[in-house]
Amino acid sequence: MADSLTLYRATASDAGSVRVADVSKTFHVENRTVHALDNVSLDIGSGEFISIVGPSGCGKSTLLRFLAGLDGPDSGHIKVDGEVIDRPSLKRGIVFQDHRLLPWFSVEKNIALSLHSVAGSAAEKRERVQYLIDLVGLAGFEKALPHELSGGMSQRAAIARGLAPRPPLLLLDEPLGALDSLTRSHLQDELLAIWQKERSTVVMVTHDVEEAIYLSDRVVLMEPRPGRISRIFDIASDRPRHRDDADFVATRRDITDLLAKRK
Repeated sequence: MADSLTLYRATASDAGSVRVADVSKTFHVENRTVHALDNVSLDIGSGEFISIVGPSGCGKSTLLRFLAGLDGPDSGHIKVDGEVIDRPSLKRGIVFQDHRLLPWFSVEKNIALSLHSVAGSAAEKRERVQYLIDLVGLAGFEKALPHELSGGMSQRAAIARGLAPRPPLLLLDEPLGALDSLTRSHLQDELLAIWQKERSTVVMVTHDVEEAIYLSDRVVLMEPRPGRISRIFDIASDRPRHRDDADFVATRRDITDLLAKRK
């Protein structure tokens, strides 16, 4: 059955809004109790770009899994557009650090695969796939297989696949983490341009503080043992941002200093 999402939906003003309310999660590992999240609450507005940073073990990836519907909290709840998340949905796209493209499918077939259960004609879906291929800069590589692409090109294809059903909420789990610094910097600009064009709400987990400040409207800093939100930084400077601006440097220093204290 097709998801209620359609290719050319009329976007509501609050589409992709998120409410995380008093979410807690405990894991039991080798006779130890790990408090992955402890009473975490966070509101995200429609169309915001939010990055979550923090040391390993602070629960940021656990929170992203909850937003994707891949797991659920022990207590509290998460709502997207007023609906409690209890399962995966095409309304929430996700891109991982590993592109996870199917190796036997071409770029266009990998992207089209995420439209299989979406309402829309075959012509509309072909149009959407080609639009995204052009948007992420892969025109001319429609028939290429994943092994014929560079790492950066593979991530572009993965981002296009995540965006294909036009999800109100896009989740990014270290999507640029495996790339070299030059490719990563270039794709940060590409990702920003794609977000500004598509206007999905974006929640990204990253270990790169500079990347978070460069891309985001707000940066959520988490601390471990137990996992909770330590502080939220509003990034008010206009885009495009410059990494050597005084405000940028000061915010980076504030976040890195806090991270150093919480390792």
